[in-house]
Amino acid sequence: MRVLVVGQGGREHAICWKLKQSPQVKEVYAAPGNGGIAAIANCVPIEATDIIELADFAESLRMDLTVVGPEIPLTLGIVDEFQKRGLAIFGPTRLAAEIEGSKVFSKEFMKKYGIPTADANICGSYDEAIAAFDARGLPCVIKADGLAGGKGVVIPATRDEAVATLSEIFESRRFGMAGSRVLIEECLTGEEVSVMAITDGKKVVPFAPAKDYKKAFDGDEGPNTGGMGSHSPAVVLPAETAAEVMKKIVLPTVQGMADEGRTYTGCLYVGIMLTPDGPKVLEYNCRFGDPETQAQILRLEDDIFDVLLRSARRNLGETKLTWKKEASACVVVTTKDYPAGSSKGHEIVVDPIADDSVVVFHAGTSKKDGKLYTTGGRVVNVCARAATLSDALAKIYANIGNVRFQGARYRTDIGYRALGQRAASAAT
Repeated sequence: MRVLVVGQGGREHAICWKLKQSPQVKEVYAAPGNGGIAAIANCVPIEATDIIELADFAESLRMDLTVVGPEIPLTLGIVDEFQKRGLAIFGPTRLAAEIEGSKVFSKEFMKKYGIPTADANICGSYDEAIAAFDARGLPCVIKADGLAGGKGVVIPATRDEAVATLSEIFESRRFGMAGSRVLIEECLTGEEVSVMAITDGKKVVPFAPAKDYKKAFDGDEGPNTGGMGSHSPAVVLPAETAAEVMKKIVLPTVQGMADEGRTYTGCLYVGIMLTPDGPKVLEYNCRFGDPETQAQILRLEDDIFDVLLRSARRNLGETKLTWKKEASACVVVTTKDYPAGSSKGHEIVVDPIADDSVVVFHAGTSKKDGKLYTTGGRVVNVCARAATLSDALAKIYANIGNVRFQGARYRTDIGYRALGQRAASAAT
């Protein structure tokens, strides 16, 4: 079998890495890929948003399956174009991908189908948003409606910060059309957890839950990012609560999308807040998480190609996934100015790592004349698997110095919330 992976981040590297282990897969291609993916797959210089060119390429090489990593090509309708040509592709259609592409749509959808989430006001102007903010008061969350590269969610500490944020969105057009509407939302409290499942539109196959650390700095300080680290299992999600999330959130979402005429296939990612009133939806994503996937993939026992192809063919049947009885974690190494910017063009040195349970997945890298260079804010992901989460993290931090480039930065406390909760539970 021949597979094309669309994207260029750490998530896509992890997917390519796992696909290469499948006895069914003979060739893996990535578009556009990165410096690390190039070592295990055939990288082709086609951007993830060049849908027609990607479809032409997949058609010309008779790809047996295409797997889409990032959300933008999904919201642009890459799945629709491939399906029109009779090409198997993993991911939701443009209409289904709107569950991530529009926070207003997803909020109205959840309200319609009784899916627990934060209360929110939908605002289409600066004045309307200011009025909603003043009525709601602090704490609250401001969310741009459309895709904003992980920067469209702000939790203002003061009214002045809220006013400045809304001015940037509506008057300075910081996010363009993505900021034509905003949500002024209730601020939920509790532990956050990432729940993912693969679906064919009816059948749902859960992925192992994970926890993501979005804040830029230690102690969950600083601005939101695309993710600074993750681990699986989530630890903070009890089994009975996980079952509740599937019953009250994931399954009703898949059924509701079908009822809306937006049959959802691919990976459904639900960001959950474990509130005192039960689990509630923070957000939907229409693809695998990043960096959660990098940690999860290390625990997956099964051939990922088989389940992805079955989802694309809308025939999951009785598919189940088996997970290693171990923990895994991922720590993201970024440039010093991330998430505000990214220092590009710095040479990266990656020394060999003797422990084969430690894997380095590349994200913002490229290779030229045999050398690696930074191309984005999140540069590499150092991941490991071990008997316990603390052991997996110890392996990562013992080896993270093997990756070096100017201005390299990473959080030193990934896993602290889960490990702290476990320690507290053991003490009571």
